[in-house]
Order: sequence, then C-alpha cells, then structure tokens
Amino acid sequence: MSKQLSQAEKQEKLKTVIRRLYRGDTVDQVKKEFHALIKNVSAEEISAMEQALLNEGFPAEEIQRLCEVHVEVFKNSLAGQRRVSGIPGHPLHSFLAENSELKRRIRELTKLLPGLKKQKADPEHMRRFKQGLKELEKVEFHYRRKENQLFPFLEQKGFTGPSKVMWGKHNEIRRRLKLCGEYLDAKAFADLAKECGALFSHLRKMIFMEEKILFPTALKKLSEQEWARIRKGEPEIGYAWIKPGNVWDADIVLQTTPEQAVLDKARGAGAARGTGHEDPDGAHTGQDLDVGWLSVERINLMLKSLPFDVTYVDENDTVLYYSAGAERIFPRSPAVIGRKVQNCHPQASVHVVNRILKAFREKKQKKAEFWISMNKRVVYIRYFPLYDAGGDYKGVIEVTQDITEIKDLEGERRLLDW
Repeated sequence: MSKQLSQAEKQEKLKTVIRRLYRGDTVDQVKKEFHALIKNVSAEEISAMEQALLNEGFPAEEIQRLCEVHVEVFKNSLAGQRRVSGIPGHPLHSFLAENSELKRRIRELTKLLPGLKKQKADPEHMRRFKQGLKELEKVEFHYRRKENQLFPFLEQKGFTGPSKVMWGKHNEIRRRLKLCGEYLDAKAFADLAKECGALFSHLRKMIFMEEKILFPTALKKLSEQEWARIRKGEPEIGYAWIKPGNVWDADIVLQTTPEQAVLDKARGAGAARGTGHEDPDGAHTGQDLDVGWLSVERINLMLKSLPFDVTYVDENDTVLYYSAGAERIFPRSPAVIGRKVQNCHPQASVHVVNRILKAFREKKQKKAEFWISMNKRVVYIRYFPLYDAGGDYKGVIEVTQDITEIKDLEGERRLLDW
C-alpha cells in the first residue's frame, strides 16, 4: 500500500495514525489497520509527520503526552533500521557513548532493586543502590546538551519538534529521578520499587527515541560545520560519565568552511568599533557610556564577573547575550545566541514567558520575580524590561542569583572579616 503512495499522501496517512491514537484507538487497532504503511516507515518520515502536525497547530502537549505510544506503533519498523554511529569526538558519538553507559547503570540498579524490599536491607546493599541512583542523576548533562546545543541548531532548520516535545519528556524523567531519591531517603521501598520501574522504562524509551528517530534525523539535517559548532559549545555544559574522544576534531572541520570565517569577521567588526578613548596602557579602545567609558574587553570582564547571571533578550524575543561566568546557576552555551527565548523553556512554561513579555511591552509591569529551591540552595530569578530614551521597548534582562547566604543575613557587619 505505502509503495503506491506519494510522499505527501504517505505523510497524510501517518498523521491520521497519530490522530487516531489521540482519539483513543489502541496501538493494536492502528497497527492492524495501517500495517502496510507502518512496516516501512523511516525515522525521517516520523519526524516530518510530527513536525507537520505541530506546524498545523496540533498541541505539543498532546504529542508529548502520548509520544511513547505512537513510537510503540512504529517500533518494529524502527528497530530494524541500522543503528547510527559516530567518530570519537563527534557530538553524536558522545551521546551514544552516554546511552551505552546509561543502559549499563540501569541494569545494575535493576539487579539491586529487589534486595531493598526487605524490612532490614543490608547496609552495603543500600549504599550501593543509593550511590548508583545518585550517579544516574548525571543523565542531566546528556539532556542539557540536547536542550542547549543540539535543539537550537535543529530549530534553525525549522525542526522544532524535539524542543517542544522531547524537552517535556526530559522533565518527566527529572521528576521521577527526584521522587525516587525521596522514596529512598524515606525508606518507602514499595513506592521506590514502583517509581524506579517507571523511571527505568522512561529512560529506555528515551534512548530508543534518540537513537532511532532524533539522531538519524539530526545527522541528515545538520552539516559537519554545524556539528562542529555544537561540539565547541559542549564543554560549557559537560558530559555524563564519559570523556569525549578527539579523533573527530571540530577545529579542523571549522577551518575548512567559510561559515566560521564569516561569523568571526562579524564578531570582530563589532569588537573593533570605538570612540578614540584608550586605556592607560594604550592597548584597548574605549566605548562611551552614559557615565564614563569602558573598552569592550572591560565591559565583558565586568559582566561575566558579576555575582549573578545576566541574560539579554531583545525586542524581537531573541537571545543576544548571556554573562559567561565561571559558575552559572542554569546551563547556557553559545548555541543559545540567536535563539527565540520561547524555545529556551519547556513547552509547558512558554505561556508564562509570553505573558511576562506581553506585560513588559504594554508597560503594565516593571518586573517579574520567582524564587525556587534547588539542591538545597535558594535561587532568585528576576526579569526587568528595557526601554530606550523614547520609551520604546528594547527587550528584557533576566537576572539569576543564588541568595542562600543573603537570605540568612541578620544584624550588621561593619568590619572586614576575612
């Protein structure tokens, strides 16, 4: 059946499969009815189908809610496809190496889990499981690199599905990991066993979706130069359990393309502009400010040395800058520059972002603020609108600060104490 269809017709029928699932049809029902269509479907066709649904206004939350179900529909076809691979040093190779390590750790924890159900679990058994669960949290580095490095480059190709759908699945896994830790601390072993079973299942399904859909599609959509730019930003986020190889060299790849030369030239032109002022050593040209002047080098040094993180989003909702301090509270990498701020947040919170931006544009609010607990620290997040001399909206700055110690201050300190 599918061989007689045009690509456009096949896409429409694939979308029908998904719509049927969301109306309540079972996996077995759609597999039976669309057997000929499903058996030869490719990763790229599934990705294109999801993207087409999103472009047509199909709710991202609905695709996220049941994405594991519709992957199950196509599982047999996808499982038969050749596994993607990469050269050591290539971002794809690092992602795959982390997945291999993740699967190994899941197997180890699965073996240890039954022993915790006993009323008096062996202390060494408990220690090993607790340590293993803690190590599992490093999958966060894997997901952060996807969210902050891989997704932005896919968005530039018009492929926004991973940002809108897969990011939400990451957050589900994060919540389950946290809950497992809470059950373990409370020694609620029955609840722990149930939640860990769900967690391990979701982690395995995420690996399958990455290796059978996301990574093959990304390989076809991104150039070697784009992968090299992804690789250059990865160290700012870090890796889970592995050290990336060096056979595939991003610097060599970038030297062979005019793309990076154009970017470097544009950045250099901006940094070279000045007004004639010079630093005392005569090395740097200064830039006039409202009060005083600073060289671009000193402005950059000052901003990244602030005791809080600053991110600037312009009037078109595009991220133009973040302060690359030594210890950031939330991850950032160069790939975020030029990205729409809505794509920098999970789909479930985009409506809050848009509400803040709308209020700032309409000058109905002067700030938005939040505070959260994170790893026993108190983090204060504030947003402030920017307006030029004529009162026109020029974007927003996000200020993120660890206020744990500030929050606990009492009395006064008038003498230096260090």
